[in-house]
Amino acid sequence: MAVFRSHPHSLVAVCAAVLSCMAACAWSADAVDPARAAPGAVVLYNRDVRPILAENCFACHGPDANKRKAGLGLHRRESAISELKSGRVAVIPGQPDASELIKRVLTSDEDDRMPPAATGKKLTPAQVTMLREWIAQDAQWQPHWSYLEPDAAATKASISDDRWSRTPIDRFIFDRLQHEGLQPSPEADPITLIRRLGFDLIGLPPSIAEVDAFAADHSADAYEQLIDRLLASPHFGERMAVYWLDLVRYADTTGFHSDNTRNVTPYRDYVITAFNDDLPFDRFTIEQLAGDLLPDATLSQRIASGYNRLNMTTEEGGAQPKEYENKHAADRVRNVSTVWMGATMGCCECHDHKFDPYSTKDFYRMEAFFADIQEAPIGAREPGMPVPTAAQQAELARLDAEISPLRTQLATTTTALAAAQAEWENQFAIYHPSQLGPWSSIGPFKAAAPHDAYITDYPPEHAIDLSATNSGGTAEGAPSVAWVAHPEWKDGEIHTLTGDNSATYVYRTIEATAEDALQLSLGSDDTITVWVNGQQVLAKEVYRGVAPDQDKLSIALKPGTNALLMKIVNGGGGYGFYFQVVGRLAPDDVTAIEKLPAAERSEAQLAQVATFYRTIAPLLEPVRAQLAGLEARTAAIDAMVTRVLVSTAGPPRVVKIRARGNWQDESGEVVEPGVPHFLAQLDAKGRATRLDLARWLAAHDNPLTARVFMNRLWRMYFGVGLSKSLDDLGAQGEWPVHPELLDWLAIDFRDHGWDVKRAIKQLVMSSAYRQTSHAGALRERDPDNRLIARQSSFRLDAEFVRDDVLAISGLLVPTIGGPSVRPYQPAGYLMHLNFPARDWKDESDGNEYRRGLYTFWQ
Repeated sequence: MAVFRSHPHSLVAVCAAVLSCMAACAWSADAVDPARAAPGAVVLYNRDVRPILAENCFACHGPDANKRKAGLGLHRRESAISELKSGRVAVIPGQPDASELIKRVLTSDEDDRMPPAATGKKLTPAQVTMLREWIAQDAQWQPHWSYLEPDAAATKASISDDRWSRTPIDRFIFDRLQHEGLQPSPEADPITLIRRLGFDLIGLPPSIAEVDAFAADHSADAYEQLIDRLLASPHFGERMAVYWLDLVRYADTTGFHSDNTRNVTPYRDYVITAFNDDLPFDRFTIEQLAGDLLPDATLSQRIASGYNRLNMTTEEGGAQPKEYENKHAADRVRNVSTVWMGATMGCCECHDHKFDPYSTKDFYRMEAFFADIQEAPIGAREPGMPVPTAAQQAELARLDAEISPLRTQLATTTTALAAAQAEWENQFAIYHPSQLGPWSSIGPFKAAAPHDAYITDYPPEHAIDLSATNSGGTAEGAPSVAWVAHPEWKDGEIHTLTGDNSATYVYRTIEATAEDALQLSLGSDDTITVWVNGQQVLAKEVYRGVAPDQDKLSIALKPGTNALLMKIVNGGGGYGFYFQVVGRLAPDDVTAIEKLPAAERSEAQLAQVATFYRTIAPLLEPVRAQLAGLEARTAAIDAMVTRVLVSTAGPPRVVKIRARGNWQDESGEVVEPGVPHFLAQLDAKGRATRLDLARWLAAHDNPLTARVFMNRLWRMYFGVGLSKSLDDLGAQGEWPVHPELLDWLAIDFRDHGWDVKRAIKQLVMSSAYRQTSHAGALRERDPDNRLIARQSSFRLDAEFVRDDVLAISGLLVPTIGGPSVRPYQPAGYLMHLNFPARDWKDESDGNEYRRGLYTFWQ
């Protein structure tokens, strides 16, 4: 059953759903078309004519010059009224019967009729009449309404005072209702209003106590106080974030191929905080597109720039880097143009727009703004920028305070240390290389997920007993595993292991005749941890295919037997490791220095030898061990710190126009960053940047941004936008039902500091918003409620349906922000995903009852 936010009782909601279905099948002859000229009224090109031409004619006679036929462009007056090569004129102002356009749409000759029969389109009698009236009224063209800066002088309702209106919004609504012979509906009862505001402003229902208190409060400002309280609620930011995150294609995973997890949740929390803190929308825009480019960018602003990293990516083997580089760039242009400009610029990746003035060159100039973002076109995403909590920051600071004096101690020369170094140098000339023993392995130790295997301390981490048998995992009934010798393993080769979501340990001894240090080349699929003589010297949680030289590691050896233990964790797919000794630490430089007579060594060479010796000196082993422990603790905290993908600027790549969007075609013109050619241009010094683009979008004279956002807000609170087509305010979009109101809202929003909460409060304070949603006879006159003679009934978003059930049942956990959570899903939910294979692990600590906004979004 659909859940509606305007009615207080479920029975009414059911009835409304039934009536809605019935109304969809019934149409009264008296129903109004809110976006059409009344009979005998002045026909406007933007409102009445452009939609007809865009739908039926522009594909062949519109802005796309490459597809334009007969040299006729009906989107421009000078072309439409000019004589064609055939000698005909499409539009002769004042003479509809002499105009070729009218003749072609009326002819019965299939070869001459327009649109051609093959298109399956044919103008209705009403559309033909509209075109005739327009030509008869001298066929005046207009620039497209959304590309013109809103005109404050034209945004005034003719009715300046009436008893119903509480806000300027109401006067626009009431003015139109009067012209249509309609009256506004009565105000809804207090119970309906508090429920409506709860759903609309925070996405949650009011409690019974809140309903009773509001219904009993008859003070003049009770309604406004309720609005202020809800706007101040931390849940307001969550409600707004649900809509915004959908717009910017937020997800916790990469989207393509293995659809692996990526680190983006701090961006989601930034959006929540921005709406809660009432961050002005122009700043909200600039920080997302170019927060990393702002002078002295804050942590929050850098997190905001993670918006640019929300595009889908792939880790598929064999994927072409250039292809995905272009996919990423094109996706960014599509999203920015849709979200902020209400434009369908994606069409221009392959050709000039068929309905709007956007060109292919415009598309690639927009793309060039994002050419500075440094990222790998394919493969796993980097971990991202750390975003530690306050507690983590404090602990890291404490550890750093302990680490600093230990590093100073390691760098300080003492008499005892100098004597020990002299003795070591005497032994250097008779050095015998360390001997590496054969490998042994034990595993796999199974876990629910690779991260679980990485953080679990299995028995080999506590003691090495090559004769021991261990349980192969923490789950009850896990099979036993035992150490297996591998005399066949040769260093410098990749060795294959077995097991998914598991850990395998490999072990060997190294015999040293004196203090020594080795430099190792390592590789792993996936995660690797290394211990030498019980001290952890490397811990790296990564997900990758094994290859040589993925990690370089220097290890210190004591005289005698040294124990080397490595833990390799695999998620799924390939599994293995690589090991190779590439030499003693600094053999090329320290050894060369040691061959020189002491008197011939420079100060720098003496310091280099001393620095090296401190890494293996037995006297400093306790200091090194303590330092290693603190550094391991630091690394462990770092591993727990949430990270986020952010934008990092670098040298921009070259951007060329790609013919028909072909990523393999390098023959196109090189373009520099720029905005659509027909809109106000940038005033950038030198090459324009993302920051220039963001400031252009948020500029006072930009005709699109404020209109687009206010149209979206109107849809959130009235069920449908003033222009129904939220993502397309171009020629294919709908002429606004209340164009003057939309422009007034845009001007008011812009002129009051892009204040989102103020704009929303103004909407919900209006009499129009407070109306009852009962339709009655209005359903026949205005079935879609475009004239706002009543409030609309519309379904809650899916996230809020679940939130409301949890809230009403008392289960909702209201914690704000943090990592995404995994509520219950059926068994095998992720069974079709591989690389790595994974299981959905339901939350069991109360997090399963958090708001839907925080659900892990695959």
